[in-house]
Amino acid sequence: MTSVEENTDHTADSGPSGYAAARLRLLQEESRSGPSRRSALAGLTDEWLNALFTSAVRETGVRGATLVAVGGYGRAELSPRSDLDLVLLHDGKAEPRELSALADRLWYPVWDLGLALDHSVRTPGEARRTAAEDLKVHLGLLDARTVAGDAGLLAGLRTSVLADWRNQAAKRLPELHSLCRERAERAGELRFLLEPDLKEARGGLRDATALRAVAASWLADAPREGLAEARRRLLDARDALHLVTGRATDRLSLQEQDQVADRLGLLDADALLREVYEAARVVAYAGDVTWREVGRVLRARAARPRLRGLLGARGDRAAAARAPLAEGVVESDGEAVLALAARPDRDPVLALRFAAAAAQAGLPVSLHAVRRLAAQGKPLPVPWPTEAREQLITLLGAGEPTVAVWEAMEAEGLITRLLPDWERVHCRPQRNPVHTWTVDRHLIETAVRASALTRRVGRPDLLLMAALLHDIGKGWPGDHSVAGETIARDVAARIGFGPEDVAVLGTLVRHHLLLIDTATRRDLDDPATVRTVADAVGSVGTLEILHALTEADALATGPAAWSAWRGSLVADLALRVAAVLRGTAPEAGDPEIPTTEQERLAVEALRTREPVLALQARQEEDAVGVDLVVAVPDQPGVLPAVAGVLALHRLTVRAADLRSMELPDRLGEVLVLRWRVEAEYGALPQAARLRTDLVRALDGSLDVPAKLADREAAYPRRRGVVPPPPRVTVVPDVSSLATVLEVRAPDAVGLLHRIGRALEAGGVRVRSAHVSTLGANAVDTLYVTAPDGKPLDPAEAAALAASVTATLS
Repeated sequence: MTSVEENTDHTADSGPSGYAAARLRLLQEESRSGPSRRSALAGLTDEWLNALFTSAVRETGVRGATLVAVGGYGRAELSPRSDLDLVLLHDGKAEPRELSALADRLWYPVWDLGLALDHSVRTPGEARRTAAEDLKVHLGLLDARTVAGDAGLLAGLRTSVLADWRNQAAKRLPELHSLCRERAERAGELRFLLEPDLKEARGGLRDATALRAVAASWLADAPREGLAEARRRLLDARDALHLVTGRATDRLSLQEQDQVADRLGLLDADALLREVYEAARVVAYAGDVTWREVGRVLRARAARPRLRGLLGARGDRAAAARAPLAEGVVESDGEAVLALAARPDRDPVLALRFAAAAAQAGLPVSLHAVRRLAAQGKPLPVPWPTEAREQLITLLGAGEPTVAVWEAMEAEGLITRLLPDWERVHCRPQRNPVHTWTVDRHLIETAVRASALTRRVGRPDLLLMAALLHDIGKGWPGDHSVAGETIARDVAARIGFGPEDVAVLGTLVRHHLLLIDTATRRDLDDPATVRTVADAVGSVGTLEILHALTEADALATGPAAWSAWRGSLVADLALRVAAVLRGTAPEAGDPEIPTTEQERLAVEALRTREPVLALQARQEEDAVGVDLVVAVPDQPGVLPAVAGVLALHRLTVRAADLRSMELPDRLGEVLVLRWRVEAEYGALPQAARLRTDLVRALDGSLDVPAKLADREAAYPRRRGVVPPPPRVTVVPDVSSLATVLEVRAPDAVGLLHRIGRALEAGGVRVRSAHVSTLGANAVDTLYVTAPDGKPLDPAEAAALAASVTATLS
């Protein structure tokens, strides 16, 4: 710890104002940061509290007492807004009144400065008993140190507390592990959160402290390489956060990330998150290894007495414990380890064979084995031999166990050695809230999802490789699909795929978003839409893989990115494209065949000349909300009217589709609107009420805009991060029958209603609409025509887009 003498400019007098001024000067020093500042701040605080304690003892006459720092302060790691964790330890000889007076003279000056204080007054025996009952108290006392007073009191207590911790390790460590798991479930995984809690989330500072406690038990120890540096980075980030906000916060909020990055000398918020994520990954991985070792040791201890009575079975048990998994790889004590005869320096495929065998067996990998492979492994030749490529595919196809094995290999640098381009996506954040994972973890999760779909494709190896590489371009500037195609082709060639397979992988990566974007934002009844996709994909085999990749990618993105609704849209598009590629597509202009229910509603709408609707429960297991089908005789204002009524009834639109339907042998045209909706809260409204309000909205007796304005005024939007402005673009060359507008905007009450009103004001006809809601964002695609049914000319289309943008802004 930096001594107070080294910081004479900050020496504080015993008064609060002197300490406060010295503290402020220290925190404002630009040249001092990190461990040096934390240590200096702890030293300055020690000096002040020592003076307070000396004065208080003199005034109260109490003897046999000591002031003890515990927790983070005990480790001399004071962040700018850290709590002061203090224990007033005494020998039990002073009168309660005298102890109370002594404590008051210590605690009140701290409170007067506005510092957070966690305090207690105990004898060594009381402290030891409390620690036995309260795990958190026990953990704090492991880092106890004397600030002022009789150091002998703490010396005896520390000896007892450490002895208790080691003697009770079999009971205490499982309790600590359970505490860590509960906290992780509550706070999430730090390296995958856009606004992570640096202390509480998994891989954060609390986990790093827990690893110190495990080491103190002498039962197991964490992998030390990189751990101290990772912990320092997290502490530095928390320091900067305290200074930026002026508050004792551990949550790295979006609006503060740029300022925190600047204070740490980093390029931007993404660089900050990447550094924090990497530190959290090191801590989390060390925790995984450590807790696995704790479990192994505790199981061995529990089994030892029984084994003494079963000596005859020992040989059989030992033989079973080293079961072979692959050439050079065996299972030992629940882990995949290297065989005694394995030679990493002579077997360049061993690392991949080891990883694949472990994942296929569902086993964790031995830390010692991974480090030996990293230190002694022989590089693979380029292109890779066939066995190496097959082992990589086997690893990717193992399902969920792939994640832990891959991360263990990545932690020791083996992945970037095998795939150098991986470094660009390593721990890279994704700021789209739809995404659950960082880029690197998303790629592995996609491979996990793809492994369950390999029976649907003729080339499962290409599906798994495309899953691994589809977002590899996110580490480079520009369109990640374009950059990713180049990288994927290079990687595929280096690992030994032939020219035709390299071309297919390039196509899959370049167009991995094509099916989902087209299915949810384009009119599938327009022949140009299907032909564009067919031209891009090129073959039925590639389409088959792309379909599976699309589903795997969406499932690995997050719950908002995939649903049965989206799946049916993509499947419909894939069928149409396959028909074109096989030369069996229906003639252009063939009308879509309506379902029986849609035809019934359309007939009723034509008969009554009024809107007809039906609410239908969704049948899928993951169904959210209900399906609402509305049939309305074709007339102006249908889209804004229906959308406005849904908004008034607090129905959130998750997906929507509008189409014009002309029934055989019937006069007139019907608009059929299919919606997937869910109640914002409470129960769904009755269909009769929806229909009544829709009739009134269409005949003008219900002023929807005014009602929505009243609602917005009554419930103003909460303060928070300001979303980017809406963007309306004309999408060229995707339809020969209509002009296509794409609207990207923050999802909000009445959004589709406002879009519909803007289109009505523009004098255009909505031929079809396709609505998607992704988290807090909406992506709506609208096919519009002039009143004569023809596409708009470019100038009219641009003016319409500008008008819609102005309306939404």
